[in-house]
Amino acid sequence: QVQLVESGGGLVQPGGSLRLSCAASGSMFSLSRMGWYRQAPGKQRELAAAITSVGMTNYADSVKGRFTISRDDAKNTVYLQMNSLKPEDTAVYYCNVMGTTGLGGTFGSWGQGTQVTVSS
Repeated sequence: QVQLVESGGGLVQPGGSLRLSCAASGSMFSLSRMGWYRQAPGKQRELAAAITSVGMTNYADSVKGRFTISRDDAKNTVYLQMNSLKPEDTAVYYCNVMGTTGLGGTFGSWGQGTQVTVSS
């Protein structure tokens, strides 16, 4: 089993910045795609940003130019740097990680979610 622990959420004023972290641990051999999703009240969960094992990234149009996703494979950790935050970025942010296990299987795990609130 693979566990994900998220950190870095909180309350920030419009225009401010936050950095989310998600650390993976457990029975994993390699990590492939890592991503951050978000879910605002009353809305569906949506992809904010993702990064592949070779560093290719993709972003939701609403966050392009403001958010940056990165990963540190030595630490099994994915980050989301969020700048120029807007009230509409307010949501619960979930980490999602895919990879392979030591037994040759695959896995996909979700973090518990971290609240990001952008408000003055």
